[in-house]
Amino acid sequence: MKPGRWKGLSWVQFYFSLLCVILDFQLDGVSGDNVEIEKHREMGRKLLESGQLAGALSHYHSAVGSISSCNEMVHIKIQHLYLTYYERAAVFLAMGKSKSALSDLTRAIRLKPDDLIARLQMGNIFLKMGNTQMARENFQAVLQRSPDQDEARHQLMRANELEELQEKAHATHHRRDYRTTINVLDRVLVLSPWDPESLELRAECYIHLGNTRKAIQDLTPTAWLRNDNRAAFLKLSTLHYSLGENKESIGHVRECLKLNQDDKKCLSHFKQVKKLIKQLDSAEEHIKEERYQMAISNYESVMKTEPNVPYYTNKAKERICFCLVKEKMAAKAIDICSEAHQRDPRNINILRDRAEAFILNRDYGEAVEDYEEAMEFDKENNEIRDGLKRAQALLKFTPKKDYYKILGVERSANKEEIIHAYRQQARKWHPDKYRVDWEKRKAGKRFNDITSAKKVLTNPEMRKKFDSEV
Repeated sequence: MKPGRWKGLSWVQFYFSLLCVILDFQLDGVSGDNVEIEKHREMGRKLLESGQLAGALSHYHSAVGSISSCNEMVHIKIQHLYLTYYERAAVFLAMGKSKSALSDLTRAIRLKPDDLIARLQMGNIFLKMGNTQMARENFQAVLQRSPDQDEARHQLMRANELEELQEKAHATHHRRDYRTTINVLDRVLVLSPWDPESLELRAECYIHLGNTRKAIQDLTPTAWLRNDNRAAFLKLSTLHYSLGENKESIGHVRECLKLNQDDKKCLSHFKQVKKLIKQLDSAEEHIKEERYQMAISNYESVMKTEPNVPYYTNKAKERICFCLVKEKMAAKAIDICSEAHQRDPRNINILRDRAEAFILNRDYGEAVEDYEEAMEFDKENNEIRDGLKRAQALLKFTPKKDYYKILGVERSANKEEIIHAYRQQARKWHPDKYRVDWEKRKAGKRFNDITSAKKVLTNPEMRKKFDSEV
């Protein structure tokens, strides 16, 4: 179902049924060509009621064609056309094709200018489309002929209310008060759910506030509510692209190119998305076949192809991190994984892979911390739970820290040599020298070890006890 198709046929069927009750009796007894016409109309009604809209529309098209070619008297043809146009309008409305419905209702009113039901229906459609001027004109036309028509009076009040809200939304948007604008547009779109301008304006506000998903929800129906809306298809494509949803992105840009295959902006974006999809698919295929260096090369190409959208750099760093761990390149993996973690701190795959890199590097304490952090984000993940248990077991059986090795001195070093070594190591590993979180954390631990080593090795009694245990 396209986004332009609106749920619920009850209000359409109400007018449809009412009109049939009023007018169908006028055609009783008519024969000849009318048998074929009535057959199409009857099938159209049945299919509409069962929700088979395409089939219903096809029968109403056939009915219009049969009426135009039949040999009945003019007034009989007018009655047939009026009913068929009105009924076909009901189908168009159910399909979300409000402009086509308006065209049929306009034809129906031309055939029977004094009919108020069709006029009221047109006013309702214009109101839902956000066209307050045309809505008012139709409701006022109904009230001129029937001043006691309650629905027309009520809808006229809604049209006036809608116009005030539309003006307020544009005013708050001009002041860049996007949250207030969204709140006002929420009320606008209750009255005019088929108004592409209001949907586009609310989508723009969501984009300013960083809510891309909400913007996509609002823009999707606008692509179908306006004719030749290439701009909406392109915008939808770029928004999906920014989220890494490349299949959705290329689908929307293809809709743009269906409207105009030479559209330069859509064609350029199509080529970009297609190139990126090819690189991403190729990288994942290499990973599947355990060709990790080739996958790394592909993901480096991804970052060159699209350096401006954070999603793709984040994705590439994440997967390069994974590949480096598989290649057992621990030191490089820790660097890349840490950079990836900075960019996407809640990504448990990155935390898992960096933990594995730490294990390769025999930094079991760091590995435990990464697995514990990953567990905070996904407590039910069995892979993370198993990894944590493994890292904890490795840490438990790690030999006691060698303070001589930490300070880089011989076991025979005197107090002055130990203090000198301590000062050198302390300057190197002071946490204030580091900016990246994981490096600062690692430096802090190393600094604590250096401090402990100095404390133990410069105290004769503590040193004697340490030497006896190691």
